[in-house]
Amino acid sequence: MRHHPTSSGVAVNISRISFVAAPALVGAYGVARLIDRQSRFGWTFGHVLMLTGLVLFGSVILGLRRLAPGRTATAFAAIGLIGLAASITQIGIDIVVGLLARDAADKSRMFDQIQDVPGVMPVVYTIVPILFYVGLLGLTIVAAVVNARVVPWWTPILILAGTVAAAASLDYIPATGVLYVLALAPPAVRGSHRAAHALV
Repeated sequence: MRHHPTSSGVAVNISRISFVAAPALVGAYGVARLIDRQSRFGWTFGHVLMLTGLVLFGSVILGLRRLAPGRTATAFAAIGLIGLAASITQIGIDIVVGLLARDAADKSRMFDQIQDVPGVMPVVYTIVPILFYVGLLGLTIVAAVVNARVVPWWTPILILAGTVAAAASLDYIPATGVLYVLALAPPAVRGSHRAAHALV
């Protein structure tokens, strides 16, 4: 069966771009946060960068899953997408609260009201979002084992280092972005040809 080359090429390009753009946008959020986390514009701009990066990470997870077929990779992809959905929800809440709050005190009050709702803290803030990082790390480990020519052995190491940096302090998110870009750039380039076949 012959497939349409234009649509598949566009899909592959989007996937390749996401591998670099997603972590770069997360790192840009970290920079914006360090520069201005107080004003309404700085808060909103930074969080929009983060939201865009997280949305693109959905393509990254699916792209890694194509590079690492099998039930284990599928499980890690599902785990990662669940955590990603929670993280996107969290950032979405942050943006809405930032836009609606009159001042810092009002913002804090609104966050308290939201987080006091039963289940919100573990699902949106503390537990489920961690699954994104678990899934991402697991996918890169599986991909490095089964597809070493596309995903180098040091990709999961850099992913782990970037994750630890962000967990240590939100001020290190720019470093996380850089580490993630370095980790995911090789699969973006080396896996483009295989991704083209998987997408059509």
